[in-house]
Amino acid sequence: MYRCLIADDNIIERDLLFMHLSSIEKVKVVAICSSGEEALQYLKESTVDIVLSDIDMPGMTGIGLLKELKQHPVFIFVSSYTEYAAESYNLDAIDYIVKPATLERVQKAIDKAIDYIEIKNQSHHYSDKIQQGSTLEEIGSHISTDGFFFIRENNNYTKLNIQDITFIESMGDFSRIHTTGQKKFVVLVSLKNIERQLTQKIFKRVHRQFIINILQTNTVNNNEILLSDKSVIPLSMSYRQNLIESVLDKKLLKRFGD
Repeated sequence: MYRCLIADDNIIERDLLFMHLSSIEKVKVVAICSSGEEALQYLKESTVDIVLSDIDMPGMTGIGLLKELKQHPVFIFVSSYTEYAAESYNLDAIDYIVKPATLERVQKAIDKAIDYIEIKNQSHHYSDKIQQGSTLEEIGSHISTDGFFFIRENNNYTKLNIQDITFIESMGDFSRIHTTGQKKFVVLVSLKNIERQLTQKIFKRVHRQFIINILQTNTVNNNEILLSDKSVIPLSMSYRQNLIESVLDKKLLKRFGD
């Protein structure tokens, strides 16, 4: 059972999160705090696995709370304001929920947090290899530009075809590869290191936490990308212009004069 803490200055929002979490298996709410200061005091004295925190709280904000903790639990931010999302991801929050938080959205964030915790717990013996500059080969995976690559799962090597990959998601020191058919694979490699080894003609970084497969892209708008499997991927402004210039403009059907 994973221990959860809720931090929000709004009693209605706190009660809503508690109600959602109470219906989710594998988690138990051990503390409900009305301020960042109260949450900080609890976290200094007790063990918590997952924190669901509002950002815009009087006094210590949710981001301030995370910054105060040298060794912090997995953080999921819950906020009414989308403008805080970029900063939260820079602090390695595992997810960002925009209020009002629905059960489905909270369940998705909790699943992601649990995946991260379990993979991290299973990979302590790889800790000397998961560092800046590590390559996939060093930890038992191999990238190829020939249409496929391999990942290692326990003692097995699994082949992934490039055309089947929809997007790759950062999970801190790890990454989760999403493929057609809603299959997911977690590899012990950071998104930054994966990006270095994938062909830029097909895979594009569109957000601090996401790389997409151009072949799986259906629609691109100002701040989101819709993929062929109906996944919606955030598109950050810092990557949007590069995507337009390097891919969209080159493939755009244009009108020429007679």
